[in-house]
Amino acid sequence: MNAMTSYPHLLSPLRVGGVELPNRMVMGAMHTRLETLDRPQERLAAFYAARAKGEIGLILTGGYSPVPEGVMDEGGLVLDAPEQLDEHRLITGTVNQAGGRIVLQILHAGRYAKVANCVSPSEGKARINVYPPRPLSTDEVWVTVNSFANTAVLAEEGGYAGVEIMGSEGYLINEFTAGLTNQRDDEFGGSFDNRIRFPLEIVKSVRARVGANFMVIYRISAIDLMDGGMTGTEVAEFARRVERAGADMINTGIGWHESSVPTMAAPVPRAAWVEAVRNVKQAVSIPVMASNRINTPEIAEQIIASGAADLVSMARPLLADPDFAKKTRLGMPEEINTCIACNQACLDRIFTDRTATCLVNPRAGREIEFEDGETTAPKRFAVVGGGPAGMSFALNAGRRGHQVTLFEAGPELGGQLNLAKKVPGKNEFNEMLRHFRVALERAKVTVHLGTKVDAENLAQRVRTGEFDEVVLATGVLPRQPEIKGLDHSKVLSYLDVLGGGAKVGKKVAIIGAGGIGFDVAEYLVGSHEESLDPRHFMDAWGVDESMASPGGLKTPTTHEVPARTVHMFQRKPESLGKNLGKSTGWILKAKLRKAEVTMTAGATYDAIDDAGLHITVNGEQRVVDVDNVVLCAGQLSNRQLFNELSQRGVSAHVIGGADVAAELDALRAIDQATRLAVSL
Repeated sequence: MNAMTSYPHLLSPLRVGGVELPNRMVMGAMHTRLETLDRPQERLAAFYAARAKGEIGLILTGGYSPVPEGVMDEGGLVLDAPEQLDEHRLITGTVNQAGGRIVLQILHAGRYAKVANCVSPSEGKARINVYPPRPLSTDEVWVTVNSFANTAVLAEEGGYAGVEIMGSEGYLINEFTAGLTNQRDDEFGGSFDNRIRFPLEIVKSVRARVGANFMVIYRISAIDLMDGGMTGTEVAEFARRVERAGADMINTGIGWHESSVPTMAAPVPRAAWVEAVRNVKQAVSIPVMASNRINTPEIAEQIIASGAADLVSMARPLLADPDFAKKTRLGMPEEINTCIACNQACLDRIFTDRTATCLVNPRAGREIEFEDGETTAPKRFAVVGGGPAGMSFALNAGRRGHQVTLFEAGPELGGQLNLAKKVPGKNEFNEMLRHFRVALERAKVTVHLGTKVDAENLAQRVRTGEFDEVVLATGVLPRQPEIKGLDHSKVLSYLDVLGGGAKVGKKVAIIGAGGIGFDVAEYLVGSHEESLDPRHFMDAWGVDESMASPGGLKTPTTHEVPARTVHMFQRKPESLGKNLGKSTGWILKAKLRKAEVTMTAGATYDAIDDAGLHITVNGEQRVVDVDNVVLCAGQLSNRQLFNELSQRGVSAHVIGGADVAAELDALRAIDQATRLAVSL
């Protein structure tokens, strides 16, 4: 494959300010909370250096606040004094040595700061923060302008190639530009000109105090997705003013963190926001960067070729594969470990005060914990089970030079990932499976599909030395709850529904409301595949693509008739879906509410018979008239082969669901399997 022929725009160089970028791919800023771990600066340096070695054109750091009250949370990142620069020079020096260019993002969290002394333009607590902000006085606003410039000067001294001024996603600067959060009556509030004064003064102040070759990037909110946000016309005019104020490039952000419209989870179509970006691009002459749900070279190339942007910013895709740009240049897009936009290990962890990593790449943010050199003592491994754990172990062991044979009883690799990919909004799991198939072949792993392993045969092959060690990734079995009538013809398991092609009636009860129960519910109501249809997505979530309305919102215009009437039940008295992902669970629950799915907590299951599902709720007995009852009541580890091997004196490593039968936990399975492969 000729990469320059396939990606001529994406791979072309671009000069921004005084910096020559080798390609148009940028690692976008993201919060990692790596600073909360041991050896934080070493971790950050290794994290960014891995992406620099992977040939990404430009790296944007996570946000550093210019003042203590602007941090994301207690102990968050601040750059406000020369004494802090040694730790930054470690990062910039490591990145530069790896051939990269790195820019520091300056982010004041405003009313999103999870600290008691958080501030904002006006009164009004964000619904995603427990702390009410204190409005800044006029003098304090000017002091804050200077604090941004001070941090920019320090960044230049620290070896960064530039700064990005974070003006989107609902943080402090965005709070000034939107009438929703700016009710001031001084020179920084009221009219459009006054509301944009704060960011323009910041850009001008930064430009005046740094060198001519030092990049000044402004991240604009291309569409607020909040009532009371900017219109498209205002965004375009604001962009023009930002350019005149001295910015070298504009990056685009989409929505606020408290917006009721999804912006970057898997249900959002790829490149969904390209027209909002184009609105900015058409207003200015400086380079413009697109962002959000761009996860393949093909999509990135299309965006730039269309004239909507000059560069693409990819944050999570660079968590998933630090070599994204290098593989693109080498014409190997099929080898990219594609971001599946699950958010499980990145955003969900950040929003629950943990450090970020990546479901498909457990090395992300943990680079210093992995020794990935080739083994000096190659072994012959038998791996049983081709789900995420088995594939991950086999791949990583094969890459280290071990001889690996993978046995899968089913007709294809993937295990229960093959169930997940059938759920609306989870089509990106196909990319994950594609990557594993390609990578296993390149790692020279021998794969036997449709092969059920016999314990005696495997034990014999170990005894004769054909295999040195055995790794069992035999997965899970559906748990069977104790309910009278469980053998009734109405009863199906989630395997029957998602994997077995079982015929399901029009009225369905789902027992169990974990992640699997919610996935089955979405599958059964027949949700339109919004993630593949941008227009349907915009209509369903109420996005005004013309951006004529403040914030770019409109009344949702689609209402699908659900394919089935679905009732969900759980034993626990707490609200259903409590343990779904922080950044994605609300999306799924909103879609099921639209489909009129009923959700009942605190249910006791009495019986299943011809009449339907008999339950007791709050002491009241009733019968739910349904055609089918689908069991999503958890899993049990499948350890039968382990026990049979143990009886024959053969020890084995057990990983994934066979080790711990959690909620189809691919995140844990892949991490555990990868670490085991590196350790052996």
